[in-house]
Amino acid sequence: MTQLEKVRALVAQTAPEAIDLAEQIWEFAELPYQETKSAKVLIDALEKEGFTIETGLAGIPTAFTATFVSGTGKPVMGLLGEYDALDGLSQKAGQVEKEAAVPGGAGHGCGHNLLGAGCYASAVALKKYLEEEKLDGTVIYFGCPAEEGAGSKQFIARAGYFDNVDFCYSWHPATLNEVSAKGSVAIMGANFVFDGISSHAGGAPHLGRSALDAIELMNVGVNYLREHMIDAARIHYAYSDAGGTAPNVVQDHAVIKYEVRAPKVNQMQELFARVVNVAEGAALMTGTKMKYEVTMAFSDYVPNKTLAPVMDACLQEVGAPQWTDEDFDLAEQFLRTYNKSTRKNIRENLTAVYGEENVDAALAKPLDQLVHPFDPRDTSYMSGSTDVGDVGYACPTVTLSTATACLGNVGHTWQETAFSCSTIGMKGMITAAEAMTLSFIRTMEQPELIEKAKAELRKKNGGKYVCPLPDYVEPPIGKY
Repeated sequence: MTQLEKVRALVAQTAPEAIDLAEQIWEFAELPYQETKSAKVLIDALEKEGFTIETGLAGIPTAFTATFVSGTGKPVMGLLGEYDALDGLSQKAGQVEKEAAVPGGAGHGCGHNLLGAGCYASAVALKKYLEEEKLDGTVIYFGCPAEEGAGSKQFIARAGYFDNVDFCYSWHPATLNEVSAKGSVAIMGANFVFDGISSHAGGAPHLGRSALDAIELMNVGVNYLREHMIDAARIHYAYSDAGGTAPNVVQDHAVIKYEVRAPKVNQMQELFARVVNVAEGAALMTGTKMKYEVTMAFSDYVPNKTLAPVMDACLQEVGAPQWTDEDFDLAEQFLRTYNKSTRKNIRENLTAVYGEENVDAALAKPLDQLVHPFDPRDTSYMSGSTDVGDVGYACPTVTLSTATACLGNVGHTWQETAFSCSTIGMKGMITAAEAMTLSFIRTMEQPELIEKAKAELRKKNGGKYVCPLPDYVEPPIGKY
């Protein structure tokens, strides 16, 4: 039996349990920091397989580790499981018409039910491999809630849980099969609170100092700032408290949320400081007082370039999921649910991936049948953010993607929720588990490569992980 055949057999043994877990977590559809049922079923399943459990990591009730130690316990290998859902994205499983399973409810519109269960399958398969081959090593499943909220991995990293981990591998549901060289941008979010003086807006407006005016001026100032920042940066905002609904009262209190993104942590921090300056100017102009509280921050994610080729080679060896005609037909039906403008955009994006001569064939059977090679020359960034970036600053980290939805599918949509509890989603999840498990095995066989990956990390982080969050920021349980 080849190594790949053994990995496939081990993953196959745990696949039914992994699929059941993915379906249960999909049904729970729990929001960030509220994933009590989802965490419990994963904990129970891992404990049943002989893992030692620690709960409440970094003060987060739904964060946990499940650890198995064999022999000397070296190397120490981590997996990053997620299991939180998104508000308002409830959708019936595998159904191509939009229809909520729970009206107004949450849904797994980013496939984290698959992510957590796929990492479970890989962790158990890797444990069994160590046992059967009588090898040294430690397997740690990190249960990481709230990736769609204010995150958890940066708090877990700040608490030192990744300090002695030699490397981490994970995956994410996607539309393409690949180990991407692209990064994800850093992000910082904060609540800006303005306090002024209330007054009668008609009878004595000169005595009032409007907190709402301050927020409006802050928005104007930030809009002018947008012209003078790097192209890859983003600034978002949302009113949290507009000061009430009475127009004849000068609003004496108002709150606005801002999030700032940039490719690198230092770029994000610099831009955030400029946003703070704008807020201070708005307060000065209106005679109000301003204070802000950082609520979340993620470091940028860049795959470890030493280990990424190993994971890429393993994914190439495992290959793409084996799709059936029924899978292709379902994927094509989902693709048609997007409007003409979105489908045009999808085609343009896929042309860059497949080439003009192949894009029609790809769209005729819109499930990725290839494994796209890792390109170390690609140093671009995707505009999204993830707390996996903080793990990548604490220990060598790489993630892979497998197709769990039709080509061009848009994340954080009802379509994604439907795919996340479909045969297509489950096939992609099992493929990911096989590729991750093989990657762990191949990496642990090369201790000199692990040391090289650590040297790359030290060059990246200066020798130590530094959390982008101020020390005073605690996990916003029940607040975010």
